[in-house]
Amino acid sequence: MANWTTENIKAVWEKAEVDKDHASNKYRKDQCGAWIKFDEYGNRYSSYGWEIDHITHVSKGGGDSLSNLRPLQWENNASRSDGRLKAVITSDGNKNVRVG
Repeated sequence: MANWTTENIKAVWEKAEVDKDHASNKYRKDQCGAWIKFDEYGNRYSSYGWEIDHITHVSKGGGDSLSNLRPLQWENNASRSDGRLKAVITSDGNKNVRVG
């Protein structure tokens, strides 16, 4: 995991989907619809843990600019293969669930 500054983490967090029924400074959803919790950044032991993902991998010419970064629930980030995002975790109500 890269060494992101607090400013980087907050800026990427702002890109996550806001849910009107939840405090946007604590809970949001990633691109796969999975819940992420701000305080669980980098925590792979939490179902609400999340990481900063490079949309286009650095090895394929992507950089660290905000436009190339997104917040992903850690299992969704870890499951990326061939550079493609495939949801393995999404939400059902206020809980995260495995897809399929």
